Amino acid sequence: MSPSPPPPTPQRGPDPETRSYLCIGCPLGCRLEVDESPVGDIVEVRGFACRKGREYAIQEHTDPRRLVTTTVAVDGARWPRLPVRTVDPVPKDRVRAVCRALGDVRMSAPVHIGDVVVADVLGTGTDVVATRDLPALT
Repeated sequence: MSPSPPPPTPQRGPDPETRSYLCIGCPLGCRLEVDESPVGDIVEVRGFACRKGREYAIQEHTDPRRLVTTTVAVDGARWPRLPVRTVDPVPKDRVRAVCRALGDVRMSAPVHIGDVVVADVLGTGTDVVATRDLPALT
């Protein structure tokens, strides 16, 4: 009798791709690592010290978003520029387009903190609001 053949060696799939992020969810600033399978599924998240870190890593890996802060032109006020920001983060790949759109905005004084400067900017679902009062010149 001949010896039986050895069992087949299990085939390993390709190794997951690892991406690194710096967490901004809390003051600790953890260095996060996210492993992604070749088909795009998150396999593992490492390096977080709190729940916010894990959530931030998944959000940043799957749908990165940023708050936009900039200025818009204002007429009839002491200063020519009004500081503004988005109420909620917008998709990272839309940040430059939002800034370009805000470059065409011109306000008239008076403007109050919290006033909506642009509603639903570029269809992102978030408003742009004033972040300071600018009274009209008297």
